[in-house]
Amino acid sequence: MTITKNLDDIKTIWKNADGVTFDVDSTVIQEEGIDELAKYCNKGDQVTELTKKAMQGNMTFQQSLNVRLNIIQPSYAQVKEFIKKHPPKLTPGIMELVNDLHARDKKVFLVSGGFRCLISPVAERLNIPKEKICANSLKFYFNGGFAGFDENEPTSRSGGKGEVINLLKKKYGLKTIVHIGDGATDMEASPPADAFIGFGGNIVRENVKNGSTWFVKDFKELQAALD
Repeated sequence: MTITKNLDDIKTIWKNADGVTFDVDSTVIQEEGIDELAKYCNKGDQVTELTKKAMQGNMTFQQSLNVRLNIIQPSYAQVKEFIKKHPPKLTPGIMELVNDLHARDKKVFLVSGGFRCLISPVAERLNIPKEKICANSLKFYFNGGFAGFDENEPTSRSGGKGEVINLLKKKYGLKTIVHIGDGATDMEASPPADAFIGFGGNIVRENVKNGSTWFVKDFKELQAALD
């Protein structure tokens, strides 16, 4: 990825964008959903290590997703129970920022390599309609056993977030989209995102910090820059 825009350019694009896409894990929420599900299924340590490698870009996203899910093997009942017992911890300031973006008639989307079933409660809290969630889908057998994930979802593979952003531009007639996230898969989404803002409010990933022209640790900074 080449970054040719300076900070002032990115701030202008942010202010004028008609669409904003947010990564979810460690950005909109304070944790990594798949890690939390793994802990709930008593497979936490093995999976956390793999998540780190995936976020640093040390293996393809599909590989890490496949390996992690095959370790966890979550059943439908476990996922349902996890969602009930583990409400999402929103990152401070995200609700105010999303409300502000909505008030300015900007379209807001959640674009995640995580799972739709885990992200739906997050979207609900933020008043983001379900059709504006772009994420992966878990598959289960009739008996509720784990059957893998839908590999046709763009977000299940490396480069998928960029594909999604292109699709959103066409579908909603958006001229300018800014993507915000904490990981390598977020950074590679710009282009086609017109700008990328690195987020380090929950975890600072050095490759993202070093590769971002605008790196923030507090959503208040983004909200202030809208005015």
